[in-house]
Amino acid sequence: MSAFSRLHSLNAVQYKGACHRTTACTATCRERRAPEAGRSAHLRRALLKQLVPAVSRVAILWNPTAAPIAELTADLQGSAHSLGVRLQFVEVRQPAGYDAAFAAMVKDRAGAVVIQSSPIFLRDGRRIVDLAAKHQLPAAYLFREDVMAGGLLAYGPNISDMARLAAVYVDKILKGAKPAELPVQQPTKFELLLNLKTAKALSLSITPALWMRADELID
Repeated sequence: MSAFSRLHSLNAVQYKGACHRTTACTATCRERRAPEAGRSAHLRRALLKQLVPAVSRVAILWNPTAAPIAELTADLQGSAHSLGVRLQFVEVRQPAGYDAAFAAMVKDRAGAVVIQSSPIFLRDGRRIVDLAAKHQLPAAYLFREDVMAGGLLAYGPNISDMARLAAVYVDKILKGAKPAELPVQQPTKFELLLNLKTAKALSLSITPALWMRADELID
């Protein structure tokens, strides 16, 4: 099963089955998953800041179908202030919007970009990586597949572990459990990957602290 298919399956199990039945369920789900999502996104920006200390403006590539703008800004603006960076929210709803999105980042002088969670961004990871390279933008991703494709860094949940959680969830449903009564599952294993070749191409230095913290270095 492809990484995109595994993530799509997990989303379907967690959110369609358990949380999209009512408005109240949707709100509860967001409240429970927002802190973890916010911490992950904050850490990606913090890691970028370590790699690009002079960066003052960071673009956030996001898909409004994956997270409402109010929820997204609430999660990210506070931590951005603590890092001394300004955020530029760049929206992409479909593949046709990628070129314009990166052109907007360059026009507004973003010094780096953080890729938010979205199934279409995982599916189109290679194209996003190529555009980041084309525009010389250091980029932080969510999944290892993006770093393997040439992305600079990734910090986020391990997809294999997420697939395991999805399998447990499905097993419970097949045994009679009601999806709406099952707890929302959060990722349990996170990893940091750095692409040394991409860092060199961007003239970035990997600090000793990042070397020690990385779970995997891609050369």
